[in-house]
Amino acid sequence: MLRTREQVRVLGPGDRDAFIALAEQDPVVNVFADYRARLTNLDERWLGGQVWGRFEDDELVAGCHLGANLVPVQCTPDDVGVFADVALRRRSTVGTIVGPSDVVAALWELVKARWSRPREVRPHQPHLEIRRLSTVAPAPDVRLTTPQDLDVLYPACVAMYTEEVGVSPENDAGGGDLYRARVQQLISRGWSMASFDDSGVVFKAEVACLTPYAAQVQGVWVRPDRRGEGLAASGMAAVVAHVLGTGMAPVVSLYVNDWNAPARATYARVGFEQTATFATLMF
Repeated sequence: MLRTREQVRVLGPGDRDAFIALAEQDPVVNVFADYRARLTNLDERWLGGQVWGRFEDDELVAGCHLGANLVPVQCTPDDVGVFADVALRRRSTVGTIVGPSDVVAALWELVKARWSRPREVRPHQPHLEIRRLSTVAPAPDVRLTTPQDLDVLYPACVAMYTEEVGVSPENDAGGGDLYRARVQQLISRGWSMASFDDSGVVFKAEVACLTPYAAQVQGVWVRPDRRGEGLAASGMAAVVAHVLGTGMAPVVSLYVNDWNAPARATYARVGFEQTATFATLMF
Protein backbone atom coordinates (compact mmCIF):
# COMPACT_ATOMS: atom_id res chain seq x y z
CA MET A 1 0.00 0.00 0.00
CA LEU A 2 1.44 3.38 -1.00
CA ARG A 3 1.96 5.88 1.79
CA THR A 4 1.16 9.57 1.30
CA ARG A 5 4.24 11.79 1.47
CA GLU A 6 3.59 14.86 3.65
CA GLN A 7 5.63 18.05 3.59
CA VAL A 8 5.24 21.31 5.49
CA ARG A 9 7.24 24.31 4.34
CA VAL A 10 7.33 28.05 3.71
CA LEU A 11 5.68 29.04 0.44
CA GLY A 12 7.26 31.47 -2.00
CA PRO A 13 6.53 33.14 -5.34
CA GLY A 14 6.73 29.80 -7.13
CA ASP A 15 3.81 28.57 -5.01
CA ARG A 16 1.59 31.58 -5.69
CA ASP A 17 -0.77 29.92 -8.14
CA ALA A 18 -1.14 26.78 -6.03
CA PHE A 19 -1.89 28.84 -2.93
CA ILE A 20 -4.45 30.98 -4.75
CA ALA A 21 -6.09 27.79 -6.05
CA LEU A 22 -6.23 26.52 -2.46
CA ALA A 23 -7.83 29.75 -1.23
CA GLU A 24 -10.31 29.68 -4.10
CA GLN A 25 -11.76 26.43 -2.79
CA ASP A 26 -13.74 28.80 -0.54
CA PRO A 27 -12.98 32.18 -2.11
CA VAL A 28 -15.22 34.38 0.03
CA VAL A 29 -14.18 32.97 3.39
CA ASN A 30 -10.52 33.05 2.24
CA VAL A 31 -10.66 36.50 0.64
CA PHE A 32 -7.96 37.93 2.95
CA ALA A 33 -5.39 35.24 2.16
CA ASP A 34 -6.27 35.26 -1.54
CA TYR A 35 -5.89 39.04 -1.68
CA ARG A 36 -2.57 38.95 0.15
CA ALA A 37 -1.20 36.29 -2.20
CA ARG A 38 -2.17 38.31 -5.27
CA LEU A 39 -0.75 41.51 -3.76
CA THR A 40 2.60 40.12 -2.60
CA ASN A 41 3.18 37.04 -4.78
CA LEU A 42 4.07 35.36 -1.44
CA ASP A 43 7.36 37.30 -1.37
CA GLU A 44 8.34 37.67 2.29
CA ARG A 45 9.66 41.19 1.66
CA TRP A 46 6.13 42.33 0.82
CA LEU A 47 4.21 39.93 3.06
CA GLY A 48 5.83 41.21 6.24
CA GLY A 49 5.65 37.59 7.35
CA GLN A 50 5.38 34.13 5.85
CA VAL A 51 2.83 31.78 4.36
CA TRP A 52 3.25 28.09 5.17
CA GLY A 53 1.71 25.16 3.37
CA ARG A 54 1.04 21.50 3.99
CA PHE A 55 1.45 19.19 1.00
CA GLU A 56 0.27 15.64 0.46
CA ASP A 57 2.47 14.22 -2.26
CA ASP A 58 2.78 17.30 -4.49
CA GLU A 59 -0.64 18.79 -3.73
CA LEU A 60 -1.03 21.82 -1.45
CA VAL A 61 -3.90 20.90 0.89
CA ALA A 62 -3.74 23.48 3.72
CA GLY A 63 -2.06 26.80 4.41
CA CYS A 64 -1.42 29.36 7.13
CA HIS A 65 -0.73 33.09 6.74
CA LEU A 66 1.65 34.25 9.48
CA GLY A 67 2.15 37.99 9.71
CA ALA A 68 0.39 40.60 11.81
CA ASN A 69 -2.61 38.32 11.27
CA LEU A 70 -2.44 34.55 11.65
CA VAL A 71 -5.03 33.18 9.25
CA PRO A 72 -5.55 29.47 8.51
CA VAL A 73 -6.50 28.67 4.92
CA GLN A 74 -8.55 25.57 4.09
CA CYS A 75 -7.48 23.96 7.35
CA THR A 76 -9.50 21.45 9.27
CA PRO A 77 -9.10 21.28 13.06
CA ASP A 78 -6.83 18.30 12.43
CA ASP A 79 -4.58 20.29 10.07
CA VAL A 80 -3.56 23.01 12.51
CA GLY A 81 -1.16 20.81 14.44
CA VAL A 82 1.36 20.97 11.61
CA PHE A 83 1.40 24.78 11.86
CA ALA A 84 1.48 25.08 15.67
CA ASP A 85 5.27 25.10 16.11
CA VAL A 86 5.88 27.68 13.40
CA ALA A 87 3.07 29.80 14.80
CA LEU A 88 4.76 29.75 18.19
CA ARG A 89 8.05 30.84 16.64
CA ARG A 90 6.32 33.92 15.18
CA ARG A 91 4.00 34.71 18.08
CA SER A 92 5.72 38.03 18.83
CA THR A 93 4.64 39.39 15.42
CA VAL A 94 1.03 38.16 15.55
CA GLY A 95 -1.58 40.70 16.59
CA THR A 96 -4.65 38.59 15.82
CA ILE A 97 -5.58 35.01 15.06
CA VAL A 98 -8.68 34.96 12.87
CA GLY A 99 -10.51 32.36 10.82
CA PRO A 100 -13.25 29.73 11.00
CA SER A 101 -14.17 29.31 14.65
CA ASP A 102 -13.54 25.56 14.94
CA VAL A 103 -10.10 25.86 13.35
CA VAL A 104 -9.07 28.84 15.51
CA ALA A 105 -10.24 26.99 18.63
CA ALA A 106 -8.24 23.89 17.69
CA LEU A 107 -5.08 25.89 17.00
CA TRP A 108 -5.41 27.86 20.22
CA GLU A 109 -5.80 24.68 22.25
CA LEU A 110 -2.41 23.55 20.92
CA VAL A 111 -0.47 26.78 21.50
CA LYS A 112 -2.13 28.54 24.44
CA ALA A 113 0.20 27.09 27.10
CA ARG A 114 3.16 28.80 25.41
CA TRP A 115 1.45 31.97 24.13
CA SER A 116 0.53 35.13 25.98
CA ARG A 117 -3.10 35.42 27.06
CA PRO A 118 -5.30 37.15 24.46
CA ARG A 119 -6.36 40.68 25.23
CA GLU A 120 -9.79 39.77 23.91
CA VAL A 121 -11.48 36.62 22.62
CA ARG A 122 -14.36 36.78 20.15
CA PRO A 123 -15.28 33.12 19.67
CA HIS A 124 -18.43 33.44 17.56
CA GLN A 125 -18.51 35.99 14.76
CA PRO A 126 -21.10 35.43 12.02
CA HIS A 127 -19.53 35.64 8.56
CA LEU A 128 -22.02 37.31 6.23
CA GLU A 129 -22.39 37.60 2.45
CA ILE A 130 -24.63 39.36 -0.04
CA ARG A 131 -24.68 38.69 -3.78
CA ARG A 132 -27.49 40.97 -4.95
CA LEU A 133 -28.55 44.58 -4.60
CA SER A 134 -30.28 45.36 -1.34
CA THR A 135 -33.99 46.06 -1.14
CA VAL A 136 -33.03 48.94 1.17
CA ALA A 137 -32.69 52.19 -0.75
CA PRO A 138 -29.00 53.22 -0.94
CA ALA A 139 -28.14 56.45 0.85
CA PRO A 140 -27.72 59.01 -1.96
CA ASP A 141 -25.06 60.97 -0.06
CA VAL A 142 -22.68 58.02 0.49
CA ARG A 143 -19.84 58.41 -2.00
CA LEU A 144 -16.23 57.50 -2.65
CA THR A 145 -13.95 59.62 -0.53
CA THR A 146 -11.18 61.77 -2.00
CA PRO A 147 -7.78 62.94 -0.73
CA GLN A 148 -9.44 66.22 0.21
CA ASP A 149 -11.62 64.32 2.72
CA LEU A 150 -8.66 62.87 4.65
CA ASP A 151 -8.48 65.41 7.47
CA VAL A 152 -12.17 64.93 8.25
CA LEU A 153 -12.26 61.19 7.59
CA TYR A 154 -9.18 60.21 9.59
CA PRO A 155 -10.58 61.06 13.07
CA ALA A 156 -13.68 59.01 12.28
CA CYS A 157 -11.47 56.05 11.30
CA VAL A 158 -9.57 56.35 14.58
CA ALA A 159 -12.84 56.52 16.52
CA MET A 160 -14.19 53.44 14.75
CA TYR A 161 -11.00 51.43 15.30
CA THR A 162 -10.83 52.37 18.97
CA GLU A 163 -14.47 51.50 19.53
CA GLU A 164 -14.19 48.18 17.71
CA VAL A 165 -10.76 46.96 18.82
CA GLY A 166 -10.57 48.55 22.27
CA VAL A 167 -7.28 50.38 21.72
CA SER A 168 -6.38 53.37 19.58
CA PRO A 169 -4.37 52.73 16.39
CA GLU A 170 -2.28 55.71 17.44
CA ASN A 171 -1.06 54.09 20.67
CA ASP A 172 2.10 52.48 19.30
CA ALA A 173 5.17 54.45 18.31
CA GLY A 174 4.53 55.67 14.79
CA GLY A 175 1.06 54.13 14.90
CA GLY A 176 -0.69 57.33 13.92
CA ASP A 177 1.45 57.81 10.83
CA LEU A 178 1.00 54.19 9.77
CA TYR A 179 -2.74 54.23 10.27
CA ARG A 180 -3.12 57.54 8.47
CA ALA A 181 -1.14 56.08 5.56
CA ARG A 182 -3.50 53.10 5.52
CA VAL A 183 -6.53 55.42 5.32
CA GLN A 184 -4.85 57.35 2.50
CA GLN A 185 -4.18 54.09 0.68
CA LEU A 186 -7.82 53.02 0.89
CA ILE A 187 -8.93 56.40 -0.44
CA SER A 188 -6.48 56.21 -3.35
CA ARG A 189 -7.70 52.73 -4.29
CA GLY A 190 -11.33 53.82 -4.35
CA TRP A 191 -12.09 51.51 -1.43
CA SER A 192 -13.34 54.13 1.06
CA MET A 193 -16.92 55.37 1.12
CA ALA A 194 -18.56 57.89 3.45
CA SER A 195 -21.22 60.54 3.90
CA PHE A 196 -20.73 63.88 5.60
CA ASP A 197 -22.60 66.71 7.27
CA ASP A 198 -21.45 70.00 8.79
CA SER A 199 -20.13 68.15 11.86
CA GLY A 200 -18.00 65.65 9.93
CA VAL A 201 -18.38 62.03 8.90
CA VAL A 202 -21.88 60.61 9.30
CA PHE A 203 -21.35 57.08 7.92
CA LYS A 204 -18.25 55.33 6.66
CA ALA A 205 -17.06 51.90 5.51
CA GLU A 206 -14.10 50.52 3.60
CA VAL A 207 -13.28 47.58 1.38
CA ALA A 208 -10.38 45.91 3.16
CA CYS A 209 -9.67 43.03 0.75
CA LEU A 210 -10.59 42.57 -2.90
CA THR A 211 -10.26 39.63 -5.29
CA PRO A 212 -12.13 38.69 -8.46
CA TYR A 213 -14.46 36.70 -6.21
CA ALA A 214 -15.24 38.91 -3.21
CA ALA A 215 -14.88 42.26 -1.50
CA GLN A 216 -14.58 42.16 2.29
CA VAL A 217 -15.91 45.25 4.05
CA GLN A 218 -14.57 46.60 7.32
CA GLY A 219 -14.77 49.75 9.41
CA VAL A 220 -18.53 50.25 9.25
CA TRP A 221 -19.31 53.20 11.52
CA VAL A 222 -22.01 55.78 12.18
CA ARG A 223 -21.23 58.87 14.26
CA PRO A 224 -22.73 58.34 17.73
CA ASP A 225 -25.05 61.36 17.63
CA ARG A 226 -26.61 60.10 14.37
CA ARG A 227 -27.20 56.51 15.42
CA GLY A 228 -30.73 55.17 15.51
CA GLU A 229 -31.71 56.86 12.24
CA GLY A 230 -31.27 53.83 9.97
CA LEU A 231 -28.14 55.34 8.40
CA ALA A 232 -26.08 52.16 8.69
CA ALA A 233 -28.58 50.18 6.61
CA SER A 234 -28.88 52.76 3.84
CA GLY A 235 -25.13 53.36 3.95
CA MET A 236 -24.33 49.66 3.60
CA ALA A 237 -26.89 49.38 0.81
CA ALA A 238 -24.92 52.10 -0.97
CA VAL A 239 -21.64 50.23 -0.42
CA VAL A 240 -23.16 47.01 -1.77
CA ALA A 241 -24.61 48.87 -4.78
CA HIS A 242 -21.19 50.38 -5.55
CA VAL A 243 -19.24 47.12 -5.24
CA LEU A 244 -21.71 45.05 -7.25
CA GLY A 245 -22.76 47.77 -9.65
CA THR A 246 -19.25 48.76 -10.69
CA GLY A 247 -18.09 45.15 -11.04
CA MET A 248 -15.53 45.37 -8.25
CA ALA A 249 -16.62 41.93 -7.05
CA PRO A 250 -19.66 39.64 -7.30
CA VAL A 251 -19.98 39.18 -3.52
CA VAL A 252 -19.71 41.54 -0.55
CA SER A 253 -18.71 39.92 2.75
CA LEU A 254 -17.93 40.89 6.32
CA TYR A 255 -17.95 39.38 9.77
CA VAL A 256 -19.57 40.81 12.89
CA ASN A 257 -19.48 40.15 16.62
CA ASP A 258 -22.31 37.90 17.71
CA TRP A 259 -23.15 40.16 20.66
CA ASN A 260 -23.61 43.22 18.43
CA ALA A 261 -27.36 42.82 17.99
CA PRO A 262 -27.95 46.25 16.34
CA ALA A 263 -25.26 45.60 13.71
CA ARG A 264 -26.53 42.08 13.02
CA ALA A 265 -30.07 43.38 12.60
CA THR A 266 -28.82 46.08 10.21
CA TYR A 267 -26.93 43.61 8.04
CA ALA A 268 -29.91 41.26 7.95
CA ARG A 269 -32.13 44.16 6.87
CA VAL A 270 -29.72 44.99 4.06
CA GLY A 271 -29.84 41.37 2.91
CA PHE A 272 -26.63 39.81 4.23
CA GLU A 273 -26.85 36.10 5.07
CA GLN A 274 -24.62 34.05 7.35
CA THR A 275 -22.44 31.50 5.58
CA ALA A 276 -19.84 30.62 8.25
CA THR A 277 -18.74 31.46 11.77
CA PHE A 278 -15.39 33.12 12.48
CA ALA A 279 -13.42 33.60 15.68
CA THR A 280 -10.83 36.25 16.51
CA LEU A 281 -8.19 36.31 19.24
CA MET A 282 -6.60 39.72 19.86
CA PHE A 283 -3.21 40.18 21.54
